[in-house]
Amino acid sequence: MSVHHVLFGTYTKKTSKGVYEAAFDSETGQLSNAKLVYEATNPTYLALSKANRAYIVDKRGDLGGVAATDNSKRPMAEIGANMTEGSTPAYIGVDENRQLVFAGYYHRGTVESYKILDNGSLEIRDTWKNEGSGPRPEQQSSHVHFANLTPDNRLVVVDLGTDEVITFDVTEDGQLNEAARFETTAGFGPRHIRFSKDGEYAYLLGELSSLLSVLKYNAEDGSFDHLMTASTIPSDWDDHNGAAAIRISKDGRFIYTSNRGHDTIAVFKTSNLGAEIELIQNISIEGSFPRDMAFDPEEKHLVVANQNTDNVSVFARDAESGELSLVQKDFAIPEGVRVAFED
Repeated sequence: MSVHHVLFGTYTKKTSKGVYEAAFDSETGQLSNAKLVYEATNPTYLALSKANRAYIVDKRGDLGGVAATDNSKRPMAEIGANMTEGSTPAYIGVDENRQLVFAGYYHRGTVESYKILDNGSLEIRDTWKNEGSGPRPEQQSSHVHFANLTPDNRLVVVDLGTDEVITFDVTEDGQLNEAARFETTAGFGPRHIRFSKDGEYAYLLGELSSLLSVLKYNAEDGSFDHLMTASTIPSDWDDHNGAAAIRISKDGRFIYTSNRGHDTIAVFKTSNLGAEIELIQNISIEGSFPRDMAFDPEEKHLVVANQNTDNVSVFARDAESGELSLVQKDFAIPEGVRVAFED
C-alpha cells in the first residue's frame, strides 16, 4: 500500500481550527489533500489506539484534558472528554495491554492514568504529582513532558523542569507506583525518551541543552545509568535552540531529533549495539520551529511539522546511510505540532 493517511495536531493561536488529516504517497513522498477532521482548541498532541480511537489534547475555557474520539468517522466523533480545571497535557500515551491512557501535564507537573472503557471513553484511575525545579529560567517548577511505556511495560515519565526521569510500576487498573528516579546533569531539560530495539538502552533528548544522552536501562528495577552524551547542533551555534522530538529507525541504527531554532533535523548513527551515538547530519527543515515528526510505515520518509511557518517538510531516508534528503517543503498545515500516521 503506497497511500497512507497522517494526522496533524496543532496550536490554534492563529488560523488553525484543530486536527488535520492528509494523504501521503510513500512512493513519491508527497503529501496532499489536507482537511480539518476535528475542531478543538490547541490540540497539540494526540495518540491513536489499535481500536482506532484518537485521544486528543483539548482546552475548553478554563478546563484542560483529553478528548476521546472515534477516528473511523469524518469528522471525528467525540466519545467523551476528561476535563479538569487548569492547563492541558503535553503528551498522551496508550497502553494497549492494560487498556490505559497516560497524560503528562507540563504546567501542572502531573501524570494522570485513565482506564479505557468498552466504548473508548476514559475514566481516571490515578494522579501523580512531582515537585522540584532546575537552574534554568524554564525550570521554576515541575514540567512533565513525556509519559509512555518502557519496553517491559513500566511507565517512564520525563520531567523537563526537575531534570528527572521517573519510572513507575503500573497495575492492571492504572495505579502508579514509583520504582526508580534518574537525575540528569543540572539544566539538561529532558523532554522525550525512546528505547533501543532490544530495550537495553534509552535515548534521552534534552530540550534546554540540545543534547542527546545514551542511558543503560536496567529492567530489574527500572533504573537508568548514563553512558554518553552528544550535541544535536554544531558547536559554533550560539543562538537559541530547543530540541523537541526523537525518532529511532526500526533497525535501531539511526536516531533523528528535531532542533527548534537551528531549524534542522539531526541524524545520529548508533554503534556498539546501540550504546554509542555519533552525529552524522544536520539538514534544514526548510521552515521554522520543527516540533514532532514521524516515519511513514515503510520508514522510507520522515514527515516533519514546522509550527511557526505553517508548513510540513518531507524527507526521503536512505536506509543504508541513514541520511535524509528533501522531497517536499511547502505542504500547508497551520501551526503544526504533532505528526501521527494512521496506517
